[in-house]
Amino acid sequence: MSLFYPTLSGSGSRLPGVAPSASSIAGVAAAHAAVLFLLLTIVPAERLVEFVQPLTVRLIELAPEAPPPPPPPKAQPVRPRPAPARILAVETPAPPAAEAPVFTVPTPPAPVAAPPGPNPAPAPPAPPAPVTQARFDADYLKNPKPAYPPASRRLGEEGKVVLRVHVSAEGRPTAVELKGSSGFARLDTAARAAVEQWRFVPARRGDEAIAAWVLVPIVFSLEG
Repeated sequence: MSLFYPTLSGSGSRLPGVAPSASSIAGVAAAHAAVLFLLLTIVPAERLVEFVQPLTVRLIELAPEAPPPPPPPKAQPVRPRPAPARILAVETPAPPAAEAPVFTVPTPPAPVAAPPGPNPAPAPPAPPAPVTQARFDADYLKNPKPAYPPASRRLGEEGKVVLRVHVSAEGRPTAVELKGSSGFARLDTAARAAVEQWRFVPARRGDEAIAAWVLVPIVFSLEG
């Protein structure tokens, strides 16, 4: 489809180098508007798409700039190696070694250990020293006889009292106990009171005086 632009009257031909007037510009704009209106009213919308060309935009990627090449390495100066020094070896003859005299010392034979004998039996412990019992009947002690209670005499009370006495190393009775009663309290009390005042020969273990217990019998008899 071709577009025909009508020739506007009164516009005349435009001379080159002459600027268009305002009326001519307005006429051209009105002509374009009329043509556009005719296209919109006469040509259907489906045909208008054929005249409209899509605008394609392309992005051009720029290639990255290559990095500059590294500078060439600097050449190291080569230093000349010094020539090795020559060592002159002078051989000195060694003096002949004098032969030292060799002395042989005989080694004495090792002593022979005697075979172990049987272990000696331990010495038996010393027997304990004999113990001598304490005494109360020595004549030099002069111990008085117990007093016979008068009531026991009148009533005819007789009997034997056995006392168990603890004698110290100094010969003093420190404890008196009733071992066997006579059957009468008065006789037992009289015997105990008398023995508490007695003196004793202390018991001995060898030559040493020791404390020990001893039995003291007291007999009350009306005939004696």
